Amino acid sequence: MTASPGKMGRTASVRENPRIAILGTRGIPAGYGGFETFAEEISARLVQRGFSVTVYCRTNRFQFRSSPYRGVDLVVLPTIRHKYLDTVVHTALSAFHSLFKRFDAVLFCNAANSLFTIIPRLGGAKVAINVDGIERKRLKWNALGRGWYRLGEYLATKFPHRIVADAQVIHDYYQETYGVDSEVIAYGAEVRPLPPGPALARLGVQPKDYILYVSRLEPENHAHTLVAAFEKVATEKRLLIVGDAPYSRKYIENLKKTKDSRIVFAGAIYGEGYHELQTHAYCYVQATAVGGTHPALIEAMSAGNCVIANGTPENVEVVGDAGLVYSMNDAEDLAARLQKVLEDPTLAQEMGALAAQRARERYSWETIASQYERLFRDLCAER
Repeated sequence: MTASPGKMGRTASVRENPRIAILGTRGIPAGYGGFETFAEEISARLVQRGFSVTVYCRTNRFQFRSSPYRGVDLVVLPTIRHKYLDTVVHTALSAFHSLFKRFDAVLFCNAANSLFTIIPRLGGAKVAINVDGIERKRLKWNALGRGWYRLGEYLATKFPHRIVADAQVIHDYYQETYGVDSEVIAYGAEVRPLPPGPALARLGVQPKDYILYVSRLEPENHAHTLVAAFEKVATEKRLLIVGDAPYSRKYIENLKKTKDSRIVFAGAIYGEGYHELQTHAYCYVQATAVGGTHPALIEAMSAGNCVIANGTPENVEVVGDAGLVYSMNDAEDLAARLQKVLEDPTLAQEMGALAAQRARERYSWETIASQYERLFRDLCAER
């Protein structure tokens, strides 16, 4: 059902203001994770390029009470706040609602939502899905959750008109496993440089006086490996662990049992506070072991941070030669890399400059928006 990436370059005549929708995220303004930031950054830019864009939002995450937001129409629908039902219930309601809006094209986020991509097709809309990473590998899912994601992967190759992979590694997985092609469109990044302010003051740190880690605190994101590594490192700098997770309380409690007073658990931080922390970090650690292109990794590179990344194929693809890579999930090797960077500020500065250059060239939101614009214009033309 998917089309080859080569079709994205075709020019075609579509109506002046194509009507598109983005489903499957928690909504905008972004206040949770990568898909929400993606939805906000892409939708606002597509509006500037002549599209009429609607983003579906969840009542249990939604704070902004005025629509449109940055030119984007918002539809707020309820869901069930539950680890396994939150996303799929809201996406199902959104998909049925979209039938009555007569969109030209609909983008779903997350392979778990693949089953519902058939619904907008009933109304004549063209449908694409961003499948994200191989989510069934996350340890938080039980057998039912992993089975649902496996089914979602398969249905993503049957129901949508196009599959979007945010990394070549994910493209190759779908090609090898299911024999289908996909569009490779990466995640974007744009960190606004900010002067030292309330975020640093609240956490008691100074610029360049801390190592930064940002992720949901779930086992496959390996905050525990970073904690174990940092405990071995000789430095007076702090380690800021930024993130939370609603269904990982036991794991987070265990992380906080560390006796190392240099480790600060900052909780979830968004917006200007997040940009402030990225701006002034000494270096950034990406310890994740599962997923596609990780937003915080690209944002750290965009901010000019020296990056130390877990050696997964996805992370290596993003970092290239513009960062340091440690042996996969190896606390000893991570500790050695950290010590090396901490003892050589010149190396940290040089690697940060390379990371910023790579982010500008490959991962700017304007570049990513242009790729989605071509995708949507092609889909709309096919109607």
